[in-house]
Amino acid sequence: MEAQAKARFLRTSPLKMRRVLNEIRGRNVEEALNYLHFSPKRSSDFIEKTMRSAVANFFEAYEGKKLTTRELFVKHVHVDGGPVLRRFRSMSMGRVGRVRRRTSHLTIVIEGKDKE
Repeated sequence: MEAQAKARFLRTSPLKMRRVLNEIRGRNVEEALNYLHFSPKRSSDFIEKTMRSAVANFFEAYEGKKLTTRELFVKHVHVDGGPVLRRFRSMSMGRVGRVRRRTSHLTIVIEGKDKE
């Protein structure tokens, strides 16, 4: 039993998201949500919202199962790079410097352990 949620075109770089994702990988959902809620990183807000969506998807798909968030585990999380927004900023001596604003695609898969 598993469910997933995806968030696409998030305005943060994949490298910054991976720092937070490495902390929640393999934990149960309740511990992961507590970590994300109190983390000072900006990307933890995006990840928390997507994780809550995955939990809602799980409970919607498996209504008959009596599971709590303590019995759900983060099975798989990964982030891929999205399109890069290229902007230009004026630099010294009349030159132009390129600013690359990166975006991310986030996927979270959670799994429920059967009590049987």
